Amino acid sequence: MIKYQQIAIEIEKYIEDHALQQGDKLPSLETLMTQFEVSKSTITKSLDLLEKKGIVFQVRGSGIFVRRHKRKGYISLLSNQGFKKSLEDFQITSEVIELDVRKPTKEAALNLNMELEDDVYYVKRVRYINGQTLCLEESYFNKSIITYLNNEIISESIFNYITEGLGLKIGFADTFLQVDKLTDEEAMYLRLKKEDPKLYVESVFHLNNGQPFDFSKVTYNYEQSQFFVQTNSHFL
Repeated sequence: MIKYQQIAIEIEKYIEDHALQQGDKLPSLETLMTQFEVSKSTITKSLDLLEKKGIVFQVRGSGIFVRRHKRKGYISLLSNQGFKKSLEDFQITSEVIELDVRKPTKEAALNLNMELEDDVYYVKRVRYINGQTLCLEESYFNKSIITYLNNEIISESIFNYITEGLGLKIGFADTFLQVDKLTDEEAMYLRLKKEDPKLYVESVFHLNNGQPFDFSKVTYNYEQSQFFVQTNSHFL
């Protein structure tokens, strides 16, 4: 892990450990430089990373401040790390429906910049929040990048395995949303009725070098899912 990323993690832990709230001020840039024994540019990168994550905001001439904490139970629509991080205070479990190696569909190959004769890991699972159905997921992982998956891995957090087990660095995601009605199959897995409302999300996840590795389709249970979007001045 790069030094500025490690420092960002430690600053975020400091905020959590001290239960800091919206508007609480963090130590100055100079103090952080001294504390972590690094240059100004390294601390600046750490703070920029935290600002993009919605953890802090910076006011020129005034300092570094904590942003409002996220509401519990809400899933970030801008996350590139899967949704388990957003729901860490809840019990998230998975039921594996399918896991196999196959050729990608035309749609998956297009989104993953693959050839139709290449191999993907196909994963289909139902995710639960505190025992209630949360979503139905279908994912295609480029097997040349995500070289190994098994039932144990996909029953937990695949993204934790990718970053910690495989040592890959996730960069960004392109996400597309659609409001629709449930199909027969989706309703069966989510324990709802056909034509109940759904939020359908397609995402293409990329490594930090820009290479796509995961094309996912997620259908959310409207009764259990809540979402949030955090932006900052860089997007205005």
